[in-house]
Amino acid sequence: MQALVFLCLVPLFRGERSFQCPHLCSCHGSEVNCSSRSLNFSSLPTSFPPETSSLRLHDNRLTVLPNGLLDDLTSLRSVSLQGNPWECDCGVLYLRSWLLRQPAGLRSHLGVNCSSPPGLRGRLVVYLTENEVLESCRYWYCDLALASQVCLFVFVLVQAALLAVLIVFLRRFERLSKEARRTTEESFTAGESLGENE
Repeated sequence: MQALVFLCLVPLFRGERSFQCPHLCSCHGSEVNCSSRSLNFSSLPTSFPPETSSLRLHDNRLTVLPNGLLDDLTSLRSVSLQGNPWECDCGVLYLRSWLLRQPAGLRSHLGVNCSSPPGLRGRLVVYLTENEVLESCRYWYCDLALASQVCLFVFVLVQAALLAVLIVFLRRFERLSKEARRTTEESFTAGESLGENE
């Protein structure tokens, strides 16, 4: 029992804390290697151990990083993000701002180039202006709003067409009912005059 307690306390005395390596990555000490694993936004680990000093995310299929993913990694001294097809739309704003906050010596921005949109292809993410990124943003809810406006417009047109058809029908009905009344009155008048003649 004492040997077990001793083994658990040894890492604390050496100044190291144990941490669990993220799924799909390999770890050696405080270095986390998730490179060349075909990771994308949905398969990327949701967090990394706080003690991580070196993080390798290069040569994957990352197009964006989740907001806040790297913020708690205060011990981080080395990051490799190159070789990913970064989409430089609104989703890249977190990565851009994180890169801008890093010290120049970290050099994590090297090789972090835009793959799309075509107008920004090849540009370093860290050197994009916010306006350049925002110009390429396409929000899904804008498309949804446009589609609902078009549907509403079509609905109003259909309602207007139905109203016009109803008005035409009511006018015809009114004209027919006037003719029917006139014909009925003429029939009664003709019937009365025949009855008087006999």
